[in-house]
Amino acid sequence: MAACTMPVATTLKLGTRALSPTLVTSDVALAARGDAQAFARLYEEHKHRVHGLAGRMLGWEHAAETVQDVFVRVWQKLDTFRGEAQFSTWLHRLAVNVILSKRAALGKQRARFLDAEDVLDRIETRPSGREGMMDLEGAMQHLPDGARMVFVLHDVEGYRHEEIAALLGITTGTTKAQLHRARMILRKHLTR
Repeated sequence: MAACTMPVATTLKLGTRALSPTLVTSDVALAARGDAQAFARLYEEHKHRVHGLAGRMLGWEHAAETVQDVFVRVWQKLDTFRGEAQFSTWLHRLAVNVILSKRAALGKQRARFLDAEDVLDRIETRPSGREGMMDLEGAMQHLPDGARMVFVLHDVEGYRHEEIAALLGITTGTTKAQLHRARMILRKHLTR
């Protein structure tokens, strides 16, 4: 009995664009076609980065739930991934958008213009000994929301001021002022 072979398509369309043969067999393409195991592999590969981003931008108490929200959105939007950039780049942009929406939904105030003295009063002093080691993550949680968002997007995630301004709906001058403010507050907190 002769083996039966079937022709294999060399391209796959996600959205409106054809993807390369290497992307066709990737977990991204498999997940876009409904493969739950491929999606689970994508989740396992990227969940920690999304969790860190969500924790730094929203606060750690909201990070786990936000990771779930991001990956629900990924599942819904996976067919729009065109393969023009790396999947991780596409996921990162989608995650930032979900985080910004979540921030608005949580009703967090943009406390961009708090008096710096009020902010410093809310920050606890550094403990001594081993606990007194520099804790940037902890210090970031004490920043006003607007300053923290700009700091994370610029200094941690590498966005340019123009991109941050577009994402947050503010001017480039405001992003630069908020970044400066965040750095000054962190410097004071971390050198105590």
